[in-house]
Amino acid sequence: MGTEENLATNGGRDTEQAASATRKMDHSLFHSVAWNTIGDWTSQICTWAAFLVVLRFVGPADFGIVAMTVVLTPLVYTTTFGIGRAVVALRDLTDNQIAQLNTVGLLLGLGSFAVAAALAKPIAWFFKTPPLASVIVVSSTGFILTGAQLVSNGLMTKKMRFRPLSLLNGISAVVSAAVQLLLAWLGWGYWALVLGQLTANLVRCVPVLWMEPRAHAIPRWNSVKGPLAFGAHLVIFFLTSDVYESLDNLTAGRVLGSGALGLYGMAWTLAHVPVEKVTSMVTTVIVSYLVAVRDDLGAVRRYLRNLTQGIALLTFPACVGLGIVARECVLLVLGPKWEGAIGPLQVLSIAAAFRSIVALLPKVLVSFADARFVTWNSVATVLVLGPAFYIGSHWGITGIAWGWVVAYPWVVLFLYKEVFAKIEMGAAEYFGSLRPALEGTVVMALAVESVAYALPSNLSLLLRLVVKIAVGVSVYGGVLLLRHRQRVFALVELARSFRRGQV
Repeated sequence: MGTEENLATNGGRDTEQAASATRKMDHSLFHSVAWNTIGDWTSQICTWAAFLVVLRFVGPADFGIVAMTVVLTPLVYTTTFGIGRAVVALRDLTDNQIAQLNTVGLLLGLGSFAVAAALAKPIAWFFKTPPLASVIVVSSTGFILTGAQLVSNGLMTKKMRFRPLSLLNGISAVVSAAVQLLLAWLGWGYWALVLGQLTANLVRCVPVLWMEPRAHAIPRWNSVKGPLAFGAHLVIFFLTSDVYESLDNLTAGRVLGSGALGLYGMAWTLAHVPVEKVTSMVTTVIVSYLVAVRDDLGAVRRYLRNLTQGIALLTFPACVGLGIVARECVLLVLGPKWEGAIGPLQVLSIAAAFRSIVALLPKVLVSFADARFVTWNSVATVLVLGPAFYIGSHWGITGIAWGWVVAYPWVVLFLYKEVFAKIEMGAAEYFGSLRPALEGTVVMALAVESVAYALPSNLSLLLRLVVKIAVGVSVYGGVLLLRHRQRVFALVELARSFRRGQV
């Protein structure tokens, strides 16, 4: 009996310790997301505020010169080469391997700078803008700073030190905005924009290297080929992601002209505002936590399920609701000349809602060091979406938008299949987490459209918008409280307990 009692006691202690560790991990994730949100919003507010003021001192030609440096974007990927993410995802890296990768990162930064400097004059000649050469040389020094901090930044991310990282993002944004404003006021033109961004990179780089110092070692191919192969797959993934996310704009501009591209681009930007502001709060930090718990598939499933539910509860009504009030928003905010953006905005809002939850899936696979599948799925997405956008262009920019709704889910099916197999998750368990958001959004949409149909035709756009928003918010909240009260209250109580530091 004594032995049985001891076993029961030890088992209870182990269970309690496991539960305590889970609460600590959840608490850390919540605060990481919160700090990431603070840093992101601070950066956005400072950037936009400075931009609006700088517009009064810097002319279109100056902005044009800086915009021409976009041709250097591929060098961003060759500089990073996925090294930071490899440091986060690969748990068995030795200190010597990390030191070697630190040297590789610095060499990649120096190499990218050298390539950019060599191409500066040819690029300036191509654009027929001689001052562009010096702009490229100066702005490309940022590649060196980026390469120098790749490993240190990756290690801070791996250690979940998101609070200092977020603070650095906010501080660098404030300093960058101040430098841009000062130099623009002094009449430095395009140099105000270039040096402001370079200052932000420097302000972030130095503290990161100070907080997470790492030695350098001579790289040996046998030691670094594994991490670099992992990073190479991620580079291809990011490049192909950029390609398929710009294919619709490319199709609109090439087939339908610049006017259609302007309308479609505005619709795309508006449709993805809710997604970018919500999803990025989680995707930036989640890989570190998934790597930490990936031996516990139950914990991985719980994170994916709960985060998917939380994202969906915010993005589904926001995206679909934006589509429902698209006409009123576009005409009131942008004016009648943007009326052509209404159709694609209504369609893209549906696609954006779906993409908001899909964004978590590649992060799960990367946390399991499965970069190969993520890469090839992205390549397949390019091959599928390209023809879909071209076919859709026969029905104008709204037809291009439908390419996302019709074609994108087919390639995502394989992504879902791989993730479910990797973490041993059933489809019913995953999609069950979407029920509250789906039910609330569907009922909300039906209620708003019914009320809108009953409104007088001569009612002003502003009043129609106010009524639609009021009905949508009320109905969505009502459905959640009536049908999913326990889930909603559980989420609210969890947030409160996090804030009070009780978990």
